[in-house]
Amino acid sequence: MADDMRSPKDAILLSPPDLDPDDAGYVQDAISSNWIAPVGPDLDAFEQEIASATGVGDVCALSSGTAAIHLGLKLLGVKPGDRVLCSSLTFVASANPIRYCGAEPVFIDADPHTWCMSLPALERTLEKMSQEQRLPRACVAVSLYGQSADLPKICELCRNYGVKILDEAAEALGATHQGRMAGTFGDLGVYSFNGNKIITTSGGGALVSNDLQLIEKARFMATQARDDSSIGAYEHSTAGYNYRMSNLLAALGRGQLRRLDDRIAKRRFIYERYERELSEVGPVQWMPEASYGRATRWMSCCLVENQSIRDKAVHHLNERRIEARPVWKPLHRQPLFQSTQYERHQTETDVSAMLFERGLCLPSGSGLTAGQQTRVIEALREVLA
Repeated sequence: MADDMRSPKDAILLSPPDLDPDDAGYVQDAISSNWIAPVGPDLDAFEQEIASATGVGDVCALSSGTAAIHLGLKLLGVKPGDRVLCSSLTFVASANPIRYCGAEPVFIDADPHTWCMSLPALERTLEKMSQEQRLPRACVAVSLYGQSADLPKICELCRNYGVKILDEAAEALGATHQGRMAGTFGDLGVYSFNGNKIITTSGGGALVSNDLQLIEKARFMATQARDDSSIGAYEHSTAGYNYRMSNLLAALGRGQLRRLDDRIAKRRFIYERYERELSEVGPVQWMPEASYGRATRWMSCCLVENQSIRDKAVHHLNERRIEARPVWKPLHRQPLFQSTQYERHQTETDVSAMLFERGLCLPSGSGLTAGQQTRVIEALREVLA
């Protein structure tokens, strides 16, 4: 976020928190109860309410989505020297925890019809690794910008080779695949409640699964792996983490979660207005909605003609105190991962690179007013016309 957008009241941000007056009541009740540590009734209730909203068996609420990915990979058995498949078109937090585990990411291209993990690239990678007799330990399958990846097929391909699936839906709480929520298909799933997500706990995330034993182990590992002791001693036989969400933030999450459907409806409305009013202004293509599901449109994303126009649009909007950004820079193009293996969607087609070069993210927050969106549309017309 540009520094000059942090304070002016007329700045239009990409995806700011959308808080409701009722949220303060939940937080005040938690403060009054004195349950502000990473334990308490709101934390328990938030986990149960996430489970109910998503249709998953059990939930462990954590300090961030990144913590959830790291802990999830550990629980799936990822060790130093292992390889882990990961979508390339995603935020770096999807892959950093692979390195935390001492493992090496192998990046998979995007599909042009969903912008999520390419099935042909995934299948070729698994076949090659099988022939090399060095299969990956796990696959981090990312559901991008509020769109569910084709998770049933991804899971089928991975399980045919004995590869565990981390269903990374940090950006896709509420997105569905044939009516089933993204995040609930893998061995473990991940959600994020960061300040820019569709609902927020300020900072926070969750690890979810239908394997209740895995989630129980997650709670144990997330609270420093403290063993049971008959005299209450702090005894530890394995290394753990300080990853548990606080009861105070869980209280905020409870208020936010009640309006998940409303937040999705508002973001979809915002996307639809962009598509409708910009459809005849220059060569603009919008992020497709997969035929198998319903996207939340957490982020309204489009493709312009080329990188030069994309860059011009970002600068033009930012000059008018409208935050806009390119879509994620693919991880296989990041200096951090410059020597990492990458499999394209097709031999001659690097879809992730093309989407980055032409892709533009527009203000999409559920609190965006009609007048603010008009400002964005008019500014973008000035560039594209």
